[in-house]
Amino acid sequence: MPAPNIETIAQLAKRRGFVFPSAEIYGGLASSWDYGPLGVEICNNVKRAWWRWMVYERDDIEGIDTAIIMNRLVWKYSGHEDTFSDPLVDCRACKSRLRADKLENHSGLPIEQAIAAGAVKCPNCGSTDLTEPRPFNLMFRTQVGPVAAEDDPSALAYLRPETAQGIFVNFLNVQRTARRKLPFGIAQIGKSFRNEVTPGNFIFRTREFEQMEMEYFVRPGEDERWHDYWIEQCFNWYTGLGLDPKNLRLYEQPPEELAHYSKRTVDIQYRFFPEREQEEKQWDELMGIANRTDFDLRAHSKGPVDAEGKRLNPDSTEDLSYFDEATRERFYPYVIEPAAGVNRSVLAFLMDAYTEKESERGEKRIVLRLHPELAPIKVAVLPLAKNKPEIVRMAKEIKRMLQPAMRTVYDDTAGIGKLYARQDEIGTPYCVTVDHQSLEDEAVTVRDRDTWQQVRVKVAELTEHLKKRLNLKC
Repeated sequence: MPAPNIETIAQLAKRRGFVFPSAEIYGGLASSWDYGPLGVEICNNVKRAWWRWMVYERDDIEGIDTAIIMNRLVWKYSGHEDTFSDPLVDCRACKSRLRADKLENHSGLPIEQAIAAGAVKCPNCGSTDLTEPRPFNLMFRTQVGPVAAEDDPSALAYLRPETAQGIFVNFLNVQRTARRKLPFGIAQIGKSFRNEVTPGNFIFRTREFEQMEMEYFVRPGEDERWHDYWIEQCFNWYTGLGLDPKNLRLYEQPPEELAHYSKRTVDIQYRFFPEREQEEKQWDELMGIANRTDFDLRAHSKGPVDAEGKRLNPDSTEDLSYFDEATRERFYPYVIEPAAGVNRSVLAFLMDAYTEKESERGEKRIVLRLHPELAPIKVAVLPLAKNKPEIVRMAKEIKRMLQPAMRTVYDDTAGIGKLYARQDEIGTPYCVTVDHQSLEDEAVTVRDRDTWQQVRVKVAELTEHLKKRLNLKC
């Protein structure tokens, strides 16, 4: 069974060094988190697994890393300045600020009318005295240079709310330098920032987060086939790294939920909230796969004109259309976009790996059955007797031997039972125990995290044995 709720994972994460509240000694900051020694490892492992699958193992995708702060005009023509907002309401009774689209509304009326009619309650105090919804732009504003944006509008800039636009404005740069023909993709991993009205639920929704996005450029008319292809591929990526298909589902966004650029969007949802009584409320987005049509490349191009012949983008210096040498056609490619959050993916992997198991003594043990590729630590080397210098010396030598091939740690800070339990709880797939017999037969005990079964392996064969069991990829 996966974790019963997010709070269970939050407690485990702090106790074992995955995630800490940011600046906790000063009271923290709402929805701001720091990743500890194990957290940074699992995040890096998720990103490495995604990059290898998306870029290294394919022949049609290039990587890129674009700036967090870009020219403000990028966000003007992408539509973010005008449309990237959430409906905000205030509760006059308790002063809470709430997202209107997340409030319980059983009236059958549109949310604006329901609030005006007093049919919607504040989830915090139960009052129906709510303000009229108003748009709240989610982008963080900043300034470039020494002059405040209020005094010099040209100094206004934003922290990027998504990584995708950096890919779109570099479409021709990548296409020309990499000599790519359609279809091909551009992938990026990087930080994004959204001034969420109601962040929360641990690392599920934060204002600062990391995205894994890929924009796949195709010919118009071939977009629907490629959209279906990437939906299947992305679903299989998650299950291939250990997520139970029973805790995943595909959600077709209805027309009223679609972003302004989207022809069709399908979310891969995970059961993040299994404790909720209503089954429908247990699910939320893990990854979105959108058909963005040709909206973005047209929006950033100097070429397109409106019905009156006026340029839609008078500021761009480049036409981002694509010329097909084979057919002698020029057109704007359609874009299929798989986009996932690193933080939310890590949360799903932790929740799904969480298991409670009973020991031979009847004690409850927590075991994180993480896929070996994602586990922060692959192997722990444990001396059976830390007061025996020769055993400690041999254990440390084995740790140094394994370290170049896999993430390995040495631990002698408790008895062997507690050491095993500690490694189970942080998801370490294998423990290697050095005992008195090891000094005689040059062999060690290898313990499996999931089955607790043990086998004896010669030290000379240990590295290859573990690499095979872990199925390590370079």
